[in-house]
Amino acid sequence: MTTAVAAPFRFFSLQVVRTRRLGPSLVRVTFAGPDLYAFHSRGRDQSLSLFLPHPGQTEPVVPIELGDGWWAAWRELPDDVRAVMRSYTLRALRRGHGEPGKPDEIDIDFVLHTPAGPASHWASRAAAGDRVLLLGPAIADNRAIRFRPPEDTDLVAIWGDETAVPAASAILESLPAGTRARVWLEVPHAGDVQHVDTEADVDLTWLVGDQDSPRAVDAVRAAQLPPAESPYVWIAGESGRVKELRRHFVGERGIDRRRVTFVGYWRLGMSEEQLRESA
Repeated sequence: MTTAVAAPFRFFSLQVVRTRRLGPSLVRVTFAGPDLYAFHSRGRDQSLSLFLPHPGQTEPVVPIELGDGWWAAWRELPDDVRAVMRSYTLRALRRGHGEPGKPDEIDIDFVLHTPAGPASHWASRAAAGDRVLLLGPAIADNRAIRFRPPEDTDLVAIWGDETAVPAASAILESLPAGTRARVWLEVPHAGDVQHVDTEADVDLTWLVGDQDSPRAVDAVRAAQLPPAESPYVWIAGESGRVKELRRHFVGERGIDRRRVTFVGYWRLGMSEEQLRESA
């Protein structure tokens, strides 16, 4: 059973259908559930909250029966009981259209960190039938989608590290033909490089190697962007890199800060719980 929360989001009870290793650092987990018919999203960088069980639990513990009071009650649960909550982006949504044997499905791509955190540990061992809870959109155009280029955009510039590769890939797949895009995606290993299908005119550079090196900012700073009167920039990944790249695009390239979307998915040396507390 699902429980509504503040619109336009609600809980969805899901089970793992299958997993697929995409590379040394990435695994795709496909989920299905009886009420995914009510899940609506226009994709792009759709943000989701995923609740995972602790080892030994058969399903995540979240007091969704309390309706809008679930958050306070969830926070009060013991650490080893309260479901692990992590933020992810939607990689894909597929409709089964009611056909036998073809349920609605969603894909979420997980980064496998070393040392592994609780979500990475869960994803590396996920198997068909494993249960999770998802807090996701009940309407397609919701405030958890941040990629919103203005109508007059004539160039899209994108940078993301491995945690932003799923969102960036979904964004590129959503761009219509004729859209110009300059893109940098950063991954730890050559095996993490993926093919991205898009109708847009995309110049995509994969940056492979140690995430502690300055190559991301250096590569963007050294690049010559195509001429554009109304560019739009989307930057997502580690907070420190995101801030540095935002300063570059606004301060060094002179792009209007209102046309730069920047999202810190994680911060070096901090867990998501610590980030949440600091916020």
